[in-house]
Amino acid sequence: MNERTRGLALALGAYGIWGLLPLYFVPLRAVGAIEVVAHRICWSLLLLGAIVLFSGRWPKLRAALTSPATLGRLTASALLIAVNWLVYIWSVETRHVVEASLGYFLNPLVNVLLGVALLGERLGRAQMLAVALATIGVAVLGMASGVGQGLWVSLTLAISFGLYGLVRKVTPVEALEGLLVETLVLVPVAAGYLAWHGAPGLAQGGVVPVLLLASGAATAAPLLMFAGAARRLPLSVLGLVQYLAPSLQFLIAVALLGERLTIAHVACFALIWTGLAVVALDSLRAVRRRAGQAT
Repeated sequence: MNERTRGLALALGAYGIWGLLPLYFVPLRAVGAIEVVAHRICWSLLLLGAIVLFSGRWPKLRAALTSPATLGRLTASALLIAVNWLVYIWSVETRHVVEASLGYFLNPLVNVLLGVALLGERLGRAQMLAVALATIGVAVLGMASGVGQGLWVSLTLAISFGLYGLVRKVTPVEALEGLLVETLVLVPVAAGYLAWHGAPGLAQGGVVPVLLLASGAATAAPLLMFAGAARRLPLSVLGLVQYLAPSLQFLIAVALLGERLTIAHVACFALIWTGLAVVALDSLRAVRRRAGQAT
């Protein structure tokens, strides 16, 4: 298996896991979003710490912890990903997975806007059209009476994850060490919450305690797979694969969880999917042009 094929397999694995996460969190609805996130943080610390310990990467971790600039940025990214996790798990608990999937469909377009606003990047015609279509779609959903009430879920997920990606992009640290530092930042609050409330989820019967204990692996594994994919795949390919996760979430919400899909939802998704298709086709044309020039 060559590096490109291995990268594609890792990307499909990462986004496939993220897409199926609603099914993971549905049995945890009775636990509560805050406790679930606290478990994710605490068990991720044990797993990531073990990986760093046995892989001999302590010097890289020490460098990240002793750099004030790096530590400050990772503290910001830790807070952003914590907000993202809380809102996402809350959306599953309260049957707003359709809105959650919309947020992750919007995320690539938020990334484009952040690149223009903060990194001085320029929008091409395809990107401008995609952003305009997405804006119209969100406006349609927001103006629909009663339907736009969950729109804050979509926007919070898209913006928080977009800002998280931006902070990590400008932070000189590798994925494993960065994720471990973020976990170290959050673990005092998470462990304090579990100690104060007694972690009642672990006392429940059935699969709930098992899912809580495994939540660290469910959190860390796709992030590490994504990091491996990002090193092996062109961004154009990775950008197309990323739509697998919200597509799976959308299908799960409608087909398996029975969430309501209104005309306003359909119109909003249609506009956003059209915009994403325009960007995808433009990216593919750019790849082909570069390949032709190289030939």
